[in-house]
Amino acid sequence: MDFVCPKCGGALLLRENSYVCPSAHSYDLARAGYVNLLPPSGSSGHGDNKEMIAARREFLDTGHYLPLATRVCELAAEYVEKNAAVIDIGCGEGYYTDMLERKLRTRDGDSRVSAFDISKDAVKHVRARNKNITLAVASAYSIPARDSAFSAAVNMFSPLAREEILRILGDGGIFIMVFPAEEHLFGLKAAIYDEPYKNAPEELALPGFELLKSERLSYEITLNGAREIGSLFMMTPYAYRTKKENRERVFALEELKTAVDFYICIYRKLEGRGYG
Repeated sequence: MDFVCPKCGGALLLRENSYVCPSAHSYDLARAGYVNLLPPSGSSGHGDNKEMIAARREFLDTGHYLPLATRVCELAAEYVEKNAAVIDIGCGEGYYTDMLERKLRTRDGDSRVSAFDISKDAVKHVRARNKNITLAVASAYSIPARDSAFSAAVNMFSPLAREEILRILGDGGIFIMVFPAEEHLFGLKAAIYDEPYKNAPEELALPGFELLKSERLSYEITLNGAREIGSLFMMTPYAYRTKKENRERVFALEELKTAVDFYICIYRKLEGRGYG
């Protein structure tokens, strides 16, 4: 297992239905095939809720983002070394993770993929897609992994914890990051707001990394019916930022045309660069 004990950093070994480290810290393996490595917090929930996760799964399974997923997998197969240890940071319900694992397994048969998300409800869905992925509930800002444990990392729209990514990647490790470009979901914003706005341009340079390649992938999608439109809306941050009357505008639509617009960046960790 590529994850380690979040308390002491010791290796985790599976004993019956629990992962145990040499210091005897123990973490139960859930029926859904993941281990919860978040420290106790007193909070009843973390990350996306069940409604947002269900909406994301329903929307992604329509195939509207399939061109993005396909391109990311192609680039991963090109840039990630064979027999690699790969981690998906903030994997959500596993749509992209599943395709990535299958692509790398088809390529060389020996690469292994680990994934985590801060939402327990999200991680539960990943195992249903793919039983070959090692799963944990964890935070991107405190990844339960050894220094230099991975040869590649993927971040699809998740918060960027640069220091942690530098820490867990070995020298020359590949980091693939995807984030929204300026026109992303502009049609949805136009349906929500009287004065829709474009996303601010992002800085592509990333300290500690060499930018090997950047691509912009843009195309238009058409959504039909309140259910399909609603699933897109409910998987975005707009679902909980939007006033009731503006939400009603979205759910009243019968058709929605919108641009989807992404940056895909491939980075290499510079040798000798630590973290911090």
